[in-house]
Amino acid sequence: MTATEIYLDRLPDPVTEPAFYDGVPLKRLIAWVVDVAITAAVTVVALPLTLFAGLFFLPLLYGLVGFLYRWASITRMSGTIGMRLAAIELRGSDGGRLDPLAALLHTSGYTASVMLFPAQFVSVALMMVTPRRQSLTDLVLGTAAVRQAAVY
Repeated sequence: MTATEIYLDRLPDPVTEPAFYDGVPLKRLIAWVVDVAITAAVTVVALPLTLFAGLFFLPLLYGLVGFLYRWASITRMSGTIGMRLAAIELRGSDGGRLDPLAALLHTSGYTASVMLFPAQFVSVALMMVTPRRQSLTDLVLGTAAVRQAAVY
């Protein structure tokens, strides 16, 4: 049985199917580093398109590029390019891929937690202690990042 076949109507149980969550916090960190680099590169490429006026609002431009990149990637691939490289993907409480609205909500929650340090701190702490290695946004939405390579 493959990882895809396990996602029928629920998230994998962390007690009976722990392989889906093994190493997920480290994989999320790796994915985050890759995604920050991609977002920075796209922001630099976008600067000439703004006739370099984007330099005056660079943090806002970076945030907008990052938000759109994350939302589009999660909608299309159930994860960002960094997540795909780290072999993890986001799944909803039903075990399925996130639809565009769920991806938008997840991206919004992530963006809010990045903007508010205490929320980001809590989110990282939750990834370390919750059975499904869920962030604050994941807990609120009922989503989880799972390993793609978990095969039974």
